[in-house]
Amino acid sequence: MAYRDEFEQGGKGASEPLADRRPVQIPAAEQETPAGDAAAPGKTRSRKKPIIAAVLLGALAFGGYEGFHWWTEGRFMVSTDDAYVQADITILSAKVSGYVSSVAVANNQSVKAGDLIAKIDEGDYRFALQSAKDKLATQESAIERIGRQIEAGGASVAQSEAQIAAAQAELERAQSDYARQQQLARSDHTSRASLENAKAARDSAEANVKSAQAALAAAKANVEVLAAQQNEARRVAAELQTAVAKAERDLSFTEIRAPADGVIGNKAVEVGTFVQPGARLAALVPLTSVHVDANFKETQLASLKVGQKVKIEVDAFPDADIVGTVESVSPASGAVFSLLPPENATGNFTKIVQRVPVRVAVSPEVAQQELLRPGLSVVVDVDTRTSSEPQKTASAKR
Repeated sequence: MAYRDEFEQGGKGASEPLADRRPVQIPAAEQETPAGDAAAPGKTRSRKKPIIAAVLLGALAFGGYEGFHWWTEGRFMVSTDDAYVQADITILSAKVSGYVSSVAVANNQSVKAGDLIAKIDEGDYRFALQSAKDKLATQESAIERIGRQIEAGGASVAQSEAQIAAAQAELERAQSDYARQQQLARSDHTSRASLENAKAARDSAEANVKSAQAALAAAKANVEVLAAQQNEARRVAAELQTAVAKAERDLSFTEIRAPADGVIGNKAVEVGTFVQPGARLAALVPLTSVHVDANFKETQLASLKVGQKVKIEVDAFPDADIVGTVESVSPASGAVFSLLPPENATGNFTKIVQRVPVRVAVSPEVAQQELLRPGLSVVVDVDTRTSSEPQKTASAKR
């Protein structure tokens, strides 16, 4: 019932004529507000115009600068960020086996060519060297002995020659006696026994001559045999000399020395370690001969030539101004030299832009500072406006 009474009262209020309704009075302060709000947007728009104009002017100036830079320089640059500092790292390894007795370097230590890196126990190799020297000395003594035998053989040859002369003289005397005995026998002035003795003496003298000649031949042959034995002994001595040289070389290999200037890294040897030939001991990084390997897309190779100037930006040294030179271009793409090269003749084919390594030489002044480390990321910009003399090839020389 209360709800119905309210509804009826509301109905009555709604049915009152419009003329009886009085207008609502609005305060003067509230009437001025719309005029003020209408003026505010105009002032805001007037402030935004200079700002927009300044932004447009700045954008126009920036675009003009970038366009001018691209037209004068940017369009001549070939760039890639797929580039890294590299060096011809030398892996130091053992040539002989043994226990490491001392290590003279530590990681990140600079060394000069010839500096000692590590040393292997040399006891066994010194014994081997001494044994080889002793064998060589024994063989040299044998050579000397054979030389003395050759001298004795020469004396035997001379003795045989003298015996031949004596036998020939005896033969001549015996022949003369026999001839006289024959003449006397014809006139019966000698006995038959004397004739037979003279004949026997002659025959004996002839045999002595032949014996002396055979002895001379034997003496000469003996000398030749001794000379051959001496030659053989000298060859054996040469082999033993080689063995001595090898033993000395093996002994020298017990000291592992730096082959060039550089910095030691990745040291993998300590005192007491037993190493085998070929065992990795450490890596030698020649920081003074670093270079950059930049992997350019195959579509960028057309404008690259050996000798062009290169701007190198190193991520580790963003403020460094490094200039290099294109040194060489790889004969094949990197995919060809990979462990598993692609086989595009099988299966479905999807063309992928290949990259070709380009070697960039760093200026010697920068390399001497030893700041660039292999593996650092760089960005290279090749200035194609620079060029060099074309390389001479075999076909060009013909």
